[in-house]
Order: sequence, then C-alpha cells, then structure tokens
Amino acid sequence: MSPDAERRRRGGIVRTVFIAGLCLVTLVCAGLGVWQVQRRSWKLDLIARVEARLKAPPVVAPGPAEWPGITATADEYRRIALQGRYLDAPETLTMAVTERGPGFWVLAPFRADAGFTVLVNRGFVPEDRRAPQDRRKVAGSEAVVVGLLRPDEPVGGFLRANDPAAGRWYSRDVAAIAQARQLGAVAPYFIDADAATEPGPLPQGGMTQVAFHNTHLIYALTWFCLALMSAGAVAYAIRTGSDGTRAS
Repeated sequence: MSPDAERRRRGGIVRTVFIAGLCLVTLVCAGLGVWQVQRRSWKLDLIARVEARLKAPPVVAPGPAEWPGITATADEYRRIALQGRYLDAPETLTMAVTERGPGFWVLAPFRADAGFTVLVNRGFVPEDRRAPQDRRKVAGSEAVVVGLLRPDEPVGGFLRANDPAAGRWYSRDVAAIAQARQLGAVAPYFIDADAATEPGPLPQGGMTQVAFHNTHLIYALTWFCLALMSAGAVAYAIRTGSDGTRAS
C-alpha cells in the first residue's frame, strides 16, 4: 500500500471514530433533554397536588393503622387536625434558618385523644429567645392543633449529625427525639402548626416554606441545543474530509 493510501486509510478511521463520538454525544444530550422534559412534567404534577392539599380542609391526623402507608409523595403537606393534650415533657429545639434569620423550631410532644403521640412543631423562635420562659407555655394543656403533615427528617445529605446528649438537633428526626425524650412510640411524622394554632409572637407558627424549584425547561432547552450543535458537527464532518477538504 502506497504512503498516500495508508494516510487516507488512517484519516478515514480517525474521521469515523470522531463522527461516532459526535453521534454518541448527540444521543446523550438529546436523551438528557427528554429526561428533563419528563422531570418537568413530574414537577408540575407534584406542584399541582401539593397546592390542592394546601387548599383542602384539614382531615383527621393519621393514626397507627395508617402509619405504614404514609409517604412523602402521597402525604407531605396534607392539612391535618388533631385534638388532645400537650405532654408535660421538655420541648426540643432544632436548628432553623428562616426569612426571619437563624433560630430554632420548637417541637413539643402531643398526646392525641385517639391514643397516640405525635411531635408538633409549634413554630419558630430566634436564637436569642430560646429560653422556655420566652414562649407560651403549653405543657399539660388541652389543645386542637391544625397544620401540615411533614415526614420524619432523619439525618442525611448536608445536615450535621444530631447530638442528643448535648441537646443539639439539626434535623427533626422524630424517632431519635422520641428515644432521647423517652416518649415511646410516636407517629412517623410531625405536624407544622399553622398560624391560627400558634399565632405568636413566640413561637410563631405557620412559617412552613412550600416552594419547588422548577428549572427543568431551561435545562431541557440547553441539552437540546447541545444536541443540535453536535448533530450539526456530525453533518459537517460527514461532508468534509478529515483534513477539512470537501469529500468527493
């Protein structure tokens, strides 16, 4: 084989590999774009379902028979109501960062008339007002709690590990709090009390932030644009030789 023929053969192999790589990039980018479109559809459906829950009248808080079937997808942010008595037990403060600045959520154990215990997030107190005497006392009192169902928050992700012995809580881990406070079996969720239940000033209820980031359309358009650019590069590579001259 002549040197020119060998050079053309090697150039053809390189160009074929290059085109195959561009085709793979095109398919990957297009696939990611389709995935973002699907994610956007899922997110819009989630937002619609949560908004419907927030507008619905409160229902009776789930009891032990319903606990195994509770999931974040199906139950988070449901408006629920519970009648009973706050237990005469210490409240638990968990770290919080809100629109009012850093502080704590005040979690209090509540015994429902139906015979089970649930933690109630009474609301927010700032860092310099964490002392029990600075907030309304409820231990031992009868009450009707209305608020949002929130799933258990075991430590994970970017949250620091809780330190029950030192009384430092970074997540609303109801199972760990119940164990530390010797509350026995508790519901696998807590209730974010609304502003009518805890009108403030301390603690201040009704501060649950319900917001969903929905940037999937932007991501989808970005991936589709990259796919088009890669497809254009494929077409150009096919039309031209590896040295930039037009293929015959």
